[in-house]
Amino acid sequence: MIEFPHTPPKGYSYEFEDFKRNVTAIWIRNSATFDYNLGKPVRCIWGFYDSKKRTYFSPTNAKTIGKCVDIENTTPYTAMPLLRTPLETAFV
Repeated sequence: MIEFPHTPPKGYSYEFEDFKRNVTAIWIRNSATFDYNLGKPVRCIWGFYDSKKRTYFSPTNAKTIGKCVDIENTTPYTAMPLLRTPLETAFV
């Protein structure tokens, strides 16, 4: 099990699946039920964790590992980097 720094938002949980030999896929799961999938749980890829390098990666999609990310720049919902304009960055 990895030491994941985020706590899931209300109504969500995390799932950890083996993706490759040293890589774990991290999924965020919504506990609400939706009609479009007949009440089954909905989940989305949060990102990936390489246990050998001890680094997190953003997802390109659920089957492709993206770029290495600093865990401080991720959110509980995704490891995708937030794209902000210089003006937005000044106010954050």
